[in-house]
Amino acid sequence: MNHKTVLITGASRGIGKAIAATFAGAGYDLVLNCTHSIDILTTHAKELEELYGIRTLCVQADVGNYAAVADMFAQTKSFCKGIDILINNAGISHIGLLSDMSIEKWNNIINTNLSSVFSCCKHAIPYMVSQKSGKIINISSDWGLVGASCEVAYSASKGGINAFTKALAKELAPSNIQVNAVACGVIDTSMNSCFDADEKATLADEIPAGRFGSPTEVAKYILQLSNAPSYLTGQIISFDGGWI
Repeated sequence: MNHKTVLITGASRGIGKAIAATFAGAGYDLVLNCTHSIDILTTHAKELEELYGIRTLCVQADVGNYAAVADMFAQTKSFCKGIDILINNAGISHIGLLSDMSIEKWNNIINTNLSSVFSCCKHAIPYMVSQKSGKIINISSDWGLVGASCEVAYSASKGGINAFTKALAKELAPSNIQVNAVACGVIDTSMNSCFDADEKATLADEIPAGRFGSPTEVAKYILQLSNAPSYLTGQIISFDGGWI
């Protein structure tokens, strides 16, 4: 048992759920976050505890709300000394023309996808600095690199994550804390449920690998990245089957 703790936001489904299972298998204790599906998250956490003999803490909190994040980190103090690895995975999407988008939807995406990264990093960093050790891994998207029509807000939030990652990596490198982002391509999650079977097939044909990625593949790579040499920092790494 490595006795290190990883905090994963948006851990009740998709990529976040797969990351939780992968890190549990590697012996990490888990702080798992979700906004709504706490019953689903708690059930999965108990399964991981029984399977791998690790400890879990499940926290329902809207990470787009700074006060909620502060409360979440306060709850971790009775569970662990601090967070060794922070994985900012929580994210939502919106498809539609910018001209049809309300300011409420815009703010919701920016808060959930980008401001949450600020809030979680702000609360995780002091312990990491005190330990002169830590990993921050942000889940980004290819759209943060090249943009996507009808997904302007989502693209902007992920582009913000990429810039945030590069800047924070420079800030924290003297403290031996590495900050990187994984820019995912098309991953087979519920976020892509807006596409029908024909649309999915067409999209898969555009990807050199010929298929969507799986959440487990992303999770395995995130675990590898968390164990990478400390000289690897400030990078935005595409994980997209050669698509972009």
